Amino acid sequence: MNEIAELIAAYESSERVTELVRETKITLLVGISGAGKDTIKKELLKKSDFRDIVSHTTRAPRLNNGVSEIPAVDYHFIDSSVAKKMLENHEFIEAKFVHGTVYGTSAEELQQSHDQQKIAITDVDVQGVSEYKELSQHVVAIFVIPPSYSIWRERLSQRYETPEAFEAEWIKRRNSAVSELTHALEVPYYHFIINDDLNRAVVVAEEIAHSPDVFHRKDDEARLRARDLLTAIQTSL
Repeated sequence: MNEIAELIAAYESSERVTELVRETKITLLVGISGAGKDTIKKELLKKSDFRDIVSHTTRAPRLNNGVSEIPAVDYHFIDSSVAKKMLENHEFIEAKFVHGTVYGTSAEELQQSHDQQKIAITDVDVQGVSEYKELSQHVVAIFVIPPSYSIWRERLSQRYETPEAFEAEWIKRRNSAVSELTHALEVPYYHFIINDDLNRAVVVAEEIAHSPDVFHRKDDEARLRARDLLTAIQTSL
């Protein structure tokens, strides 16, 4: 695995892959844990003009609420030898090595969206957005926020079986949210969506994906709400 870690540390997208990113309509959904970006993505994928970017990973499928992840739907599950070969052949758009596991997005996934003339969407972290933006400034980034700090904390707590399990993870989740929001508010290219009503959030996300330039002036309210949310999280106990 050390060899794979070294390959990822030195990884750069090929010229062909970079050109593919520039020629494909891409929308990236970002948001603090519990904001609802996964749900918004699932709703967008019900529409004929969107296609999911399914990532590759070397980890085994996991159980989510007792249901096993589905190959080629949740992830493309590969072993380390395949990951190594894909890295050597520069078949990834971007790749990460997290706690001994490889995560990456293949050019082939994006190629299918390009060939079908669909908008490629996926949910990523702020680092992933930065990597895409280095390849193309035309990539659309949407940051999803909950309507308030109290609602966010309540939504997040519902993911855990017990209050004790939530409290054990709270500081980590809180610090990640502060880091992600701080970064997103410091760069100019994020659109912000307030997920106070799912149907409305999906409609707005769809409109931004199709016409991102129109929304730069419409983002002001949501950006201010994001700043308020960041302040509330920073001052929380």
